[in-house]
Amino acid sequence: MTPTTGSPDPARAAGRRAVVVGGGLAGTTAALELADAGLQVTLLEGRPRLGGLAFSFKRGDLTVDNGQHVYLRCCTAYRWFLDRVGGAALAPLQDRLDVPVLDIAHPRGPRLGRLRRNALPVPLHLAASLARYPHLTPAERAGVGRAALALGRLDPADPALDGIDFATWLGRHGQSPRTVEALWDLIGVATLNATADRSSLGLAAMVFKTGLLSGNGSADIGWARVPLGHLHDTLARASLDAAGVRTELRARATSLTRAADGAWQVATEDGILDADTVVLAVPQREAHALLPPGALADPDRLLDIDTAPILNVHVVYDRKVLRRPFFAALGTPVQWVFDRTDSSGLPDGGQYLAVSQSAAQDDIDEPVSVLRAKYLPELERLLPAARGAKVRDFFVTRERTATFAPAPGVGRLRPGARTDTPGLYLAGAWTATGWPATMESAVRSGWDAAHAALTALGRHRAHPLTEAA
Repeated sequence: MTPTTGSPDPARAAGRRAVVVGGGLAGTTAALELADAGLQVTLLEGRPRLGGLAFSFKRGDLTVDNGQHVYLRCCTAYRWFLDRVGGAALAPLQDRLDVPVLDIAHPRGPRLGRLRRNALPVPLHLAASLARYPHLTPAERAGVGRAALALGRLDPADPALDGIDFATWLGRHGQSPRTVEALWDLIGVATLNATADRSSLGLAAMVFKTGLLSGNGSADIGWARVPLGHLHDTLARASLDAAGVRTELRARATSLTRAADGAWQVATEDGILDADTVVLAVPQREAHALLPPGALADPDRLLDIDTAPILNVHVVYDRKVLRRPFFAALGTPVQWVFDRTDSSGLPDGGQYLAVSQSAAQDDIDEPVSVLRAKYLPELERLLPAARGAKVRDFFVTRERTATFAPAPGVGRLRPGARTDTPGLYLAGAWTATGWPATMESAVRSGWDAAHAALTALGRHRAHPLTEAA
């Protein structure tokens, strides 16, 4: 690490030294952008790997993602990240949005519907699918169309929307409880990590307006066909190395100190790093603990940003029980089920399913035995082929603080990239990106922090999306 004494550092005179604390998507993005602009960057990550909360681990012969992560075609920042690390071909998008939705509680027996688009312009691209959606009555389908048009007229950046919950707005626009369950929450829980009654209207409007109403293919779904660790750790680390970033793993920042000359000292358990620019790309509570006095007018607001959990149930069967890559479910506690057989490296003859459960407050602390007794019968209800299959393995992964909670009022708590102290910036999906806590938000926050820092240093760099346009 750079010593604090000794001969003058030529990089210091040029204001070129940067330290990024946190090696998730936000920190990796910030480090790449700063390095690409010519700064000497050190990236500190306390874990033995990069990737933050989107990572992989080994379980016997399997390579397991801690949770199922997807993105949409409208997630232009995350798509840039995939391109930047050379992983775009490993996480392809659907040609067209197509979501199978299975309702096993229908009075006349299980019914399969689909949410899919055609080639028509917005909003007609979803009209045919909605008209045939069997999980709503004709009146409810018509009501969805009217609510969608009203949603399209909202401005997600309007501060007034932040204080209203999405469920109240849906009720005012004629949406029945069944419509909320079978459509709005089906999508909203997966993207916001909260039900409509616990979601800010501003964030919900942003999700639905951007994903469903901004372009014909905006909601097409993409997901990794390889372990997330290959994208967010292996490929990301190779890209950081190629950009000249020094990556320090198992290196946790313990304090930040600003000297009289404006330089920063970042202390770790192994020593001190000198920097002209520091980006804190860590969760809000960690950022609060590291912020020096005066960095934010009201730093305790960070502690008021609540968190929400995500639970993933992993089941390995001795045979194939699902013939689709994924589906969503109604009439059951199960939310979304993905086939992860190929990406995990499972030997031939079995199938590995990941059940992704967002807004999992009720289940997040339940013992594995309880979750097994709850979810295996539900999977057998959904998948008849599972009834005669042997379960080779059953395990769960828990992220108790997976995302920030998108509750009404959270918008006023989320800080921007700039702090009140020169040279110090914030990044993370929880900062004021305008997006909910997604991989897209994380990458955008890294951009925001890096470009704010470069502007302060007088180093203009075109925004990646502006450049691409």
